Amino acid sequence: MHIVLPRAHWLAEGSIGVSEPNPRVGCVLTGSDGRTLGEGRTDAAGGPHAEVVALRTAGHDLHGATAYVTLEPCSHHGRTPPCCDALIAAGIARVVVAIEDPNPLVAGQGIARLRAAGIEVEVVDGEWGRASRELNIGFFSRMIRKRPWVRMKIAASLDGRTALENGTSQWITGEAARIDGHAWRKRAGAILTGIGTVLEDDPRLDVRLVDTEVQPWRVVIDSRLELAPVARIVQPPGRVLVYCSLDLTQAEAAARAKALSDAGVTVRSLPGALGKVDLAAVLDDLAANFEINELHVEAGHKLNGSLMRECLVDEFLVYLAPTMIGLGREMARFGPLEQLSQALALRYESVERVGDDLRIVARPPGRADF
Repeated sequence: MHIVLPRAHWLAEGSIGVSEPNPRVGCVLTGSDGRTLGEGRTDAAGGPHAEVVALRTAGHDLHGATAYVTLEPCSHHGRTPPCCDALIAAGIARVVVAIEDPNPLVAGQGIARLRAAGIEVEVVDGEWGRASRELNIGFFSRMIRKRPWVRMKIAASLDGRTALENGTSQWITGEAARIDGHAWRKRAGAILTGIGTVLEDDPRLDVRLVDTEVQPWRVVIDSRLELAPVARIVQPPGRVLVYCSLDLTQAEAAARAKALSDAGVTVRSLPGALGKVDLAAVLDDLAANFEINELHVEAGHKLNGSLMRECLVDEFLVYLAPTMIGLGREMARFGPLEQLSQALALRYESVERVGDDLRIVARPPGRADF
């Protein structure tokens, strides 16, 4: 039953790195005999959604056809007109939806409008509903929790070291793991790091090892605005965001902010306690003002520790290399523990081999239950 939904889901996966901040959606149109008449996936923001792409590719009389869609067709005017209206106008007789849209502007209203037009609508949920939700976990997070889904990437040796005693960390894992890591970067609307990592490694923090149509925002937590306008993370200009804790009305802070602004960097001040940046407020701001669905964290032990202490990490993406670096200063510690019961408990979502390394995806239990 619903053998077309796997194809629609595969199409939706093609929207990764394309549709941000819109959800990743696939649509397949079939005739009464089961033949595929058209199909599509959501294009770049401002472009057509999956349903409209499928309708345009059909080239047939679609009266009586069935549309299989991985997410409820939208019912509101956003960057594009409502998809449910396009399906109604095309004469679609039946719509099979994997899961309802969590966007409050839709949230069942698309289904209601289709039914009001006499179209049979079935919401499958189940396996393919879960698959669509997982593919769009960041979109669901932003719509429901008003914050991005935060994924922290860590590369470590088998004994848990993320760097040598002198700070050297390139490269603990192999080439296959690095390519895979860039595929996960591609999923994100933004990549986050701290000023310590920028000053020490001068990273580009972009997607290079896999093809992508859209580069994520590059975000730096930089309490005192120490970022240099010539840093590699600032090149090319645009889609670079820095959060500081300074009063930008003060002369020195304003001068630093202007130098970065002139280099194409967006500077925002969100002061927290002890002169630090308010990290929870950063997540709120990224969701509300930059429409970030998934936030990919690649940072050092200080920022990682702060995010973990504040329980802001939803998922850990860990690559373990088959090497033993040995004892030394702990690089990934996020606070001294007195009892094992104080340790952060996680649940494995997947464990897979990537080249010579292991990739582990783990979450705090119940973290995705929203």
